[in-house]
Amino acid sequence: MQTNSFKLAVIGFGEAGRAFASGWVRPEGTEISAYDLKAADMTTRASFEIAAGAAEVTLTASNSDAVEHADAIFSLVTADRAHEAASESATHIKPGAFFFDCNSCSPATKTRSAQVIEKAGGRYVDVAVMAPVHAKRHETAILLSGPEAQSALPLLTSLGMLPRLAGMRVGEASAIKMLRSVMIKGLEALTAEAMLAARRAGVEAAVIASLQASDPGIDWETRSAYNLERMMVHGERRAAEMREVAATLRELGLPDRMSSAIVDWQAEIAALKLEGGEASLASRVDRILDALSPPAQDRDAS
Repeated sequence: MQTNSFKLAVIGFGEAGRAFASGWVRPEGTEISAYDLKAADMTTRASFEIAAGAAEVTLTASNSDAVEHADAIFSLVTADRAHEAASESATHIKPGAFFFDCNSCSPATKTRSAQVIEKAGGRYVDVAVMAPVHAKRHETAILLSGPEAQSALPLLTSLGMLPRLAGMRVGEASAIKMLRSVMIKGLEALTAEAMLAARRAGVEAAVIASLQASDPGIDWETRSAYNLERMMVHGERRAAEMREVAATLRELGLPDRMSSAIVDWQAEIAALKLEGGEASLASRVDRILDALSPPAQDRDAS
């Protein structure tokens, strides 16, 4: 690989795409292009241009402009658009180019995407991003799987990333991420259900104290505030991911009762369009309650 002509493409220039691109080690001559469907919207275009300029990335007008000459493509879109992004990229991908599918999708979705990329001559790698990207950017923990995963390690490490192999089959990295999300996103949904109800009932301090006594290893007030912020700011993306989690469970022949309920809570909180705001639990709970429907007795009185 000649670093003086090495080209990277980022499909989906949201939080993760910006975090990776702004942190990558760049040998001399490395060029990075990015495409995001939302950048075509004039109401959001300026924010994408500012982010691209800060990360020294060229924002393109189409998927083909970003992908056609790239040696490696990083797909970082929402889960519900992941296969669409792979299919569109497959029509422009350069033979031999790596396609890193970093989206939170079911193993079946990843397998379908791998098929279209490989048919077009690309080298597909299933990537699971295992932590929030904001803090560590390109050094965020990632898992790789698939037949091309081993051969992709030198490229990723040259960019300063910290990949670990999860297996040789496409879908293994994804399965780990999906099933972990049942717990992580599920705890967020449980937090919303418990804390909103506790606040409305006027017993939130006692509930927090009881949880703290039962499991003193967790700062329940701080963690609950954090969980709500994740849903308020990222709930739409989390809901899309949890739909893929539910699909994963069905693919395994198991019920998806909890995961489907998590989708509902994540989507409902996201739909309120609230920012994280003040970091206190009470503040976040009150803002969510104010945006939700009134208590049952108020509805009955009206």
